[in-house]
Amino acid sequence: MRMWRNLDSRPILDRPVLRVETHIRRRDDGLEREFLVLSAPDWVNIIPVTSQGRVVLIRQWRHGVNQTALEIPGGMVDPGESPAQAAARELLEETGHRAGNLEDLGWVHPNPALFGNRCHTFLARDCRRVQAQRTEDDEEIELLEVAASELPGLVAGGGISHSLVVAALCKWWLMAGGAPPAGKGI
Repeated sequence: MRMWRNLDSRPILDRPVLRVETHIRRRDDGLEREFLVLSAPDWVNIIPVTSQGRVVLIRQWRHGVNQTALEIPGGMVDPGESPAQAAARELLEETGHRAGNLEDLGWVHPNPALFGNRCHTFLARDCRRVQAQRTEDDEEIELLEVAASELPGLVAGGGISHSLVVAALCKWWLMAGGAPPAGKGI
């Protein structure tokens, strides 16, 4: 496998949630190309499961697709915060729920062709609502609870289409023995 060496980098856009840079890189054989690299903080996804075995989902507007999306809670890891701390905070802010137990299921690279960050997945067991949601002023989040057994159908039918949510659910299902949970892994 040939390696690429960075010759030059320059920022194109720098915002708190995203930095876009252009990189000029040279491969070992001398080939030079320009690449776009997107830098973002690490992210977290949380699969909140109540003591009754129901999964708390959120529906919110997504500007990239210009429509609402059905997802699990998630967000950015803030500076100085661990992924577990971010998961607990995002769960509380977006749903008003607190987990009795928060289990780290691992991480994925969101898109290694463009991004260098990680998305960490947590299973939040024994969730209970302890307060009202505390969303940002530009967020409107609707809460839904579904049986864990409904999730595979939502994924297969396109009701859940966010790839990082699908990856999180797959991590959960693999942890539960390789199949979507039917009471298993909860």
